[in-house]
Amino acid sequence: MAKKKYFGNDIQPQCQYCAFGTRAKDGGKVLCEKRGLVNGDASCPKFSYSPLKRIPVKQLHIPGNFDDE
Repeated sequence: MAKKKYFGNDIQPQCQYCAFGTRAKDGGKVLCEKRGLVNGDASCPKFSYSPLKRIPVKQLHIPGNFDDE
């Protein structure tokens, strides 16, 4: 049985989540050790998923207090 990865086994390969990539200062580009400067949504056969590179989606703030119910 295959080991389950963080965030599921069906992760779409993208350079912004790759262990070989570093996010550039402009935000949309990634500096890849293998391919150089590429778009964040690009991918290559050397893709290696790094869960620490994933930026979580901000949680929705709902006004009001739900603890008193």
